[in-house]
Amino acid sequence: MRIRLLSAAALLTLAVAPAFAAPVTYKLDPTHTNVLAQWNHFGFSNPFANFGDVEGVLVYDAANVGKSSVQVTLPLSGLEGFSQKFNEHLRSADFFDAAKFPNATFKSTKVEAAGEGKLKVTGNLTIKDTTRPVVLDVTLNKAAEHPMSKAPTIGFDATTKISRTEFGVGAYVPNVGDEVTLRITTEAAAPKAK
Repeated sequence: MRIRLLSAAALLTLAVAPAFAAPVTYKLDPTHTNVLAQWNHFGFSNPFANFGDVEGVLVYDAANVGKSSVQVTLPLSGLEGFSQKFNEHLRSADFFDAAKFPNATFKSTKVEAAGEGKLKVTGNLTIKDTTRPVVLDVTLNKAAEHPMSKAPTIGFDATTKISRTEFGVGAYVPNVGDEVTLRITTEAAAPKAK
């Protein structure tokens, strides 16, 4: 009888343990993170720019996603429009005024489950000292030990749309589209267990 009680207690502990699992803190890997912005240019094309050299921390709680969070810094020195002349224009006062505002930032305020492997991440995006709420539609790609580093690693894709005029980056609207689609893919790693 005692063995059965101990077995039942052990099973109950295993069943309940995930609910109390600690959140894992991951550091974003800038070499495997892209934040791509796309807009319409006079109806002729839909160019991209990449916000490179992304820095950030992601806290993910698989047992309770509501306890998860993300905080990201996008250094405008890493902004890449795929042409030196265009890079300079994007960093100029016409657009991001990178000399005065060297970073854009995102800080989550709420994370919600949105179906199997899906999340809604609400947060504050700040560009040129203007902060607006945005909602990211997020897909969890994979969470596992990385085969090369052996570190716990997680990967996500996310999308959202923003109005650039709301952030003071509205040069040439409406000829150059106001709506910008952001596409994000990222990997993040946690320190290996000792």
